[in-house]
Amino acid sequence: MKKYLLSFALAFVSLTAFAQADYEKAMTEKIAKIETSKTAEDYTALANDFHRIAGKDENKWLPFYYAAFANLQKGRALMREGKMQELDFIAGQAQKYIEAASHVAPTDNAEIHLLTKMMYSLRMMVNPQERYMTDGAKAAEELKKAEKLDPSNPRVALIKAEDTYFTPEQYGGSKTKGIEQFKDALAKFNAYTPKTSLDPNWGKSEAEYFISQAKK
Repeated sequence: MKKYLLSFALAFVSLTAFAQADYEKAMTEKIAKIETSKTAEDYTALANDFHRIAGKDENKWLPFYYAAFANLQKGRALMREGKMQELDFIAGQAQKYIEAASHVAPTDNAEIHLLTKMMYSLRMMVNPQERYMTDGAKAAEELKKAEKLDPSNPRVALIKAEDTYFTPEQYGGSKTKGIEQFKDALAKFNAYTPKTSLDPNWGKSEAEYFISQAKK
C-alpha cells in the first residue's frame, strides 16, 4: 500500500512539473510576441492566446494580466487609426481580464493598478472633454496607487511620461518634460529586474523610441 501511495505521489509530482513546464513555455512564447505585435489584429490573436492559457488554470494571474494588456494595446492601435467608437468595448474586455487577474494576484499589485489606469484612460479617449472628470480622474487615482505601491516600477514612470507628453500644454502637458520623464523611465528600466521571467517587463522599447525621436 505504501509503495502504491509513493508511486502515485511521484506520478502526481511529475505531472505537476510537466504542466508547469508546459505553462511556462507557452507563456514565454506569447510574451515574446508583445514586442513584435503592431496591429489590432495582432493584439486580438495575442489576447485570445492568453485567454486559452488562462482557461487551463484560473489560479494563475499572469495569463489574465497579459490578456488584459493585449486588449489595451489593441485599443491603442485602434485609437491611432481613429476608430474611437470601438474603445469602450475594448476597454470593457480588458476590464474583465483585469478583474479576473485581481482575484488571484498578490494583494495590492501595482501592475494591476497600472493596467486599470490604462483602461480608464482608454475609456476617456472616446470623449476626453466629457470624460476627463470621470474616467480621467479614476485613471489618475489608479496611477497614484501603482506608484505608491511600487515607486521604482519603470512602467509607472513610462505611463506618467506618456501622460505628460501627450497632454496639451494648456492642460499641464509638455513634450519637453515628457521626454525628461521618458529618460527617467529608461533609467528605471535599466535598473529593473522582474521577479520571474514571466512577470511584466514591457515598455523599455517605447521609452527608447521617444528619447530617440527627441534627438532628431
